Amino acid sequence: MSKILINGCTIVPISGAVVADGAIVINDDRLSYVGPAEGLLAGWQADTVIEAGDMAALPGLVNAHTHAAMTLLRSYADDLPLKQWLEERIWPREAKLNRGDISWGTKLALLEMIRSGTTTFADMYFHMDVVAEAVIEAGLRASLCQGLIGFQDTKHQRLASGVSLVKEWQGAGEGRVTTMLGPHAPNTSTPEYLSKVAATAAGLGVGLHIHLAETQGEVEDVKARYGATPVALVNKLGLLDLPVLGAHCVHLTTEEIAILAEKKVGVAHCPESNLKLASGVAPVKEMLAAGVNVAIGTDSAASNNNLDMVAEMRTCALLAKGISGDPTAVPARQALTMATLNGAKALGLDNEIGTLEAGKKADLILVNLRQPHLMPTNDVEANLVYAARGSDVDTVIVNGRILMAGGEVKTLDAEEIYERVIARTETF
Repeated sequence: MSKILINGCTIVPISGAVVADGAIVINDDRLSYVGPAEGLLAGWQADTVIEAGDMAALPGLVNAHTHAAMTLLRSYADDLPLKQWLEERIWPREAKLNRGDISWGTKLALLEMIRSGTTTFADMYFHMDVVAEAVIEAGLRASLCQGLIGFQDTKHQRLASGVSLVKEWQGAGEGRVTTMLGPHAPNTSTPEYLSKVAATAAGLGVGLHIHLAETQGEVEDVKARYGATPVALVNKLGLLDLPVLGAHCVHLTTEEIAILAEKKVGVAHCPESNLKLASGVAPVKEMLAAGVNVAIGTDSAASNNNLDMVAEMRTCALLAKGISGDPTAVPARQALTMATLNGAKALGLDNEIGTLEAGKKADLILVNLRQPHLMPTNDVEANLVYAARGSDVDTVIVNGRILMAGGEVKTLDAEEIYERVIARTETF
């Protein structure tokens, strides 16, 4: 059993008040002590000691919605409306991607996520077995699903791939890999297909990851075809009786917000992607007030164009304030909670991760506070949201394993990833 001591850090546990001079003890893959340094047992010996007097410790960030391998398409099709972006540029290019492309694109994403403090992410794409392999190699935690575009899956081959992913990879990597089924959206699948996917998920005992109400065009399309808004439709079809991670949820009625709260849907708010594609701004203040569990996601690097959850937190907080006219709409602590505990809840992992508490999995990050833009530390939580950058992350630990120390990633070869990605995208 490995024993790690993180000493002298400022602890931002999410579950309680900030601890100014704290200590964290990791035994194997779990936290065994989180609190004031003076509370450590006398004579306790660690295998590894991290002196963190200039660091803030907080739970690893949870990216609640992305498509990791789309790093290959970063800046490939910018400044277009979502429908044109998808149908004319992204989907035709994706059709040419092979398993090797997905593998190296995913590794590039994992490298970027580790360096900016993301320890867990929810991913929807294809060739997801190679994504799972990359996750296990990198040491991260992930909730994975095969993207299921019903209109393109007339023979249910993709659904079969999604089922295989669940059966073969659920719980892999010491439990770091979990799975869902991923019906793409109500406007890219028939109601019959969505119902079949939901029934299949229920039989497997897993939840659903789905795009919901991302654009006004989607809402109007679904209403014209089926006489109901997207959230109302999937609720009527019974999808929301399962654990559901709903990405975007931008265009919602008051009634739909109430449905999301009642059905305990986890919402992945993706502010930067929604802004860049001009999809709109999700009613975050209203959802939070109604009791909806709102997490934060980056969406893909093709529409963001990065996977930096530190930046996403800041955008989330500022955007909610600007749209609502209320500077208290999403305060710093709320943004931090959305990027950690709420993300864990949305993925069904909050019993294990999302806060720094004894007994939970040892998933945490250390942020270097000795930076001009992070001084003085009048309020460490405010600094982390409004002033920090992803590049300020110094150390990343997942499941008790150090994945990055001093800004150096230990589990992935950055230069090899760069070379492979450049070679594979030269013909784009």
